[in-house]
Amino acid sequence: MEILDASQYEEYEKFAEGHRNNFFTQSASWAKVKSSWGHEIVVSRDSSGAIKGGMLILIKKLPVIGASFLYAPRGPVCDFDDDEVLKDLLQGAKAVAKKHHGFSFKMDPIIEQNEQEPIDRLTALGFRFVPGKKYGETVQPRGNYILEDIAGKTPEDLLMHFTQKTRYNVRVAQKHQVECRICGPEAVDDFFRLFVVTAKRDGFTNAIRPKSYYVNTVEAYPDNARFFICYYEGKAISAALCIRYGGKAYYLFGASDNEGRQYMPNYLMQFEMMKWALEGGCHKYDFLGTPAEEETDSPMYGVYRFKKGFNGRSVFYAGEFDYVFNPAVHFLAGTAENAVLAFRQLKRKLRKHRS
Repeated sequence: MEILDASQYEEYEKFAEGHRNNFFTQSASWAKVKSSWGHEIVVSRDSSGAIKGGMLILIKKLPVIGASFLYAPRGPVCDFDDDEVLKDLLQGAKAVAKKHHGFSFKMDPIIEQNEQEPIDRLTALGFRFVPGKKYGETVQPRGNYILEDIAGKTPEDLLMHFTQKTRYNVRVAQKHQVECRICGPEAVDDFFRLFVVTAKRDGFTNAIRPKSYYVNTVEAYPDNARFFICYYEGKAISAALCIRYGGKAYYLFGASDNEGRQYMPNYLMQFEMMKWALEGGCHKYDFLGTPAEEETDSPMYGVYRFKKGFNGRSVFYAGEFDYVFNPAVHFLAGTAENAVLAFRQLKRKLRKHRS
């Protein structure tokens, strides 16, 4: 096990990008996006010194308490049948906790919910695991909606793979001459305006981050993060942020105006992002979070129905694994977090009732 210094991050990045269990939030670039958090990267090496596993750990020091929460978003990057690597990486998390006064460590790896063997390995190491959590009960949604095996396909292949209704909606946007532009940081004003409109309409204003956050995201992945903005008669009516990393493309944020939705810009925007993924050599397009099909009461169920029209599949990961270093502080922090979540849920219910 080794905690890397910044001069070694390029070595880690090369390993992570090439691993089948990679994810853009395990890139060293993600630490630049989460600049309000500290971070460390730990790795496990084989006898020749080559990296066999690694993870980016974000570090959030809590006020008053003075202790830190550690989180490896969608980490670690490794083969989950390698017990020695898993043990090494846990030792790395413990070393980071000691260095930064960590009270608990959370990770949500790329392990699907039906993969019992790696789940058993992690719980045998002492991780706490609660299966079956619903949308909104975890930091990252357990469910992702994914288009797999897109490598080698043409744009027309992709279009014909969509449901008939989704193909029709893409063509509605094209018929009305909606223009989808691929943009850099200069388009943040259009993106941010639409994101605020969407957050107010759909009741998630607590998720609005400073404008600089979205600029930082694009700049952290300079060749592989872009705003996609759809314009109708010169006015921005929908927007998204997409990231390519390690052969996969991720639909990170989406937004739309209250006007112009009849021109179906979101469908065209998704199609353009998929084409960009193909141009970048990606083999997978990930829509990210989605509730389960049976969670019809989820406020995100409409999002699931939209994504389903592109004919991918829902992938449900096992969820969160927690390792607790200080049970008393962990309990206090968890109680405070639950109170905040309950307050937000109450606000959403009140807002829905008033509307």
